[in-house]
Amino acid sequence: MAAHTVLVLGNPTARHLRLLDQLPPETNVAVGETLEAFANLAPQADVIFQTSTDSSLWPALHAMTPQLKWVHSLWVGVDKLLTPEFLASPVPLTNARGAYSKSLAEFCILGILFHAKNVRRLLRQEAAAHWEKFDSTEIYGQTLGIIGYGDIGKEIAKRGQGMGLKVHALRRNPAQSVGDAVLEKSYGPGQMHEMLAVCDYVALALPHTPDTVGVMGKQEFAAMKRSAVVLNVGRGTAINEAELIAALEAGTIAGAALDVFESEPLPASSPLWKMDNCFISPHTADNTHTWLDDSTQIFVDNFRRYAAGEPLRNIVDKQAGY
Repeated sequence: MAAHTVLVLGNPTARHLRLLDQLPPETNVAVGETLEAFANLAPQADVIFQTSTDSSLWPALHAMTPQLKWVHSLWVGVDKLLTPEFLASPVPLTNARGAYSKSLAEFCILGILFHAKNVRRLLRQEAAAHWEKFDSTEIYGQTLGIIGYGDIGKEIAKRGQGMGLKVHALRRNPAQSVGDAVLEKSYGPGQMHEMLAVCDYVALALPHTPDTVGVMGKQEFAAMKRSAVVLNVGRGTAINEAELIAALEAGTIAGAALDVFESEPLPASSPLWKMDNCFISPHTADNTHTWLDDSTQIFVDNFRRYAAGEPLRNIVDKQAGY
C-alpha cells in the first residue's frame, strides 16, 4: 500500500486525535495550528483533515499542497472552506454528516416539550415551592414541519413521528420523499408558507449558503400559527433574529427553541435572553461526551476507503455548499 501524507489542521493535544493511531503505520501525519508545522510535509501531502474551528489558515495551507487529493472536515458546516480556489479545484470534500444528527434531533424534541409542557412555569413554581395546577399541551397528533430534510432533518422526523407527531418537510426536491414512511407530506421550495400555516412546530436544519440566509423572517412568522414554535439547530443565519424577536414580543408566534444564532456568543444585550417564550442553548446541543470521537472516527473510516481506492462517503457538493 502506498504511503499517504495527512496534514491535520488543529490542536496537537486534542484527545480525539488519538484515533488517528488507527491509520496505517506507514502514513505520514503532521498536526498543527501554524503553517510552519506543515512546511516539510505540505509539498507531498495528499490529504488534509480540517479539525480547527479557526479556518484563517485554510487558504494558505491549500496553496501549499499541490499534490492534494482529498479534504475532510471534522464539522458538518464547510462554508469557510469553500474559497474560490478550492471551489475551482477537482479535489473532493467530505464532512462529518451524521455525527451530530441524533443529538440535534433530541434537542428539537426537548424544545417541543419545553413549550408544550410549560417547563418554564414548572421550574418557576418549583423554585417558589408554589403548588398550582395548570393545563399543558399534548403533542400527540400535532404537526411538526422540517425545513432542510437532510441527515439532521431526517433524524428529527423519526423522533417526531415516534412521539406521535405528524411530520411534514420542505425540501428542494419533494419527489425524493416518495416512499418515505416517516413523512405525511412533502413540500417544494415555493410552498414554504403553505407548510408553515399547518405546523405547530417548525424545525430548521439548514446549512449556511447564500440561499438559506434569512429564510425565516417577518412574512414567514406571519404565516405561522400564533400557537406555533420555531426550533433552530442548523445555522443561526437562517433566521432573521430581529424579526424573530419582534414576532415573539408581539405574540405572532408562541415561542422558540434555539441552539444557533446570527452572532455567537449571543450578546448579553439580546432580548432573547429575557424572553420566557424563548429557550436558549449556547450552541451546545450536539456537544455529547463522544461527539468529537464520533466525528474523528468518520474520517478514519473514510481514510480506509480512500487508501483502498473505494468511493468516499459524505461527499459535499462544493457548489451547493453541503
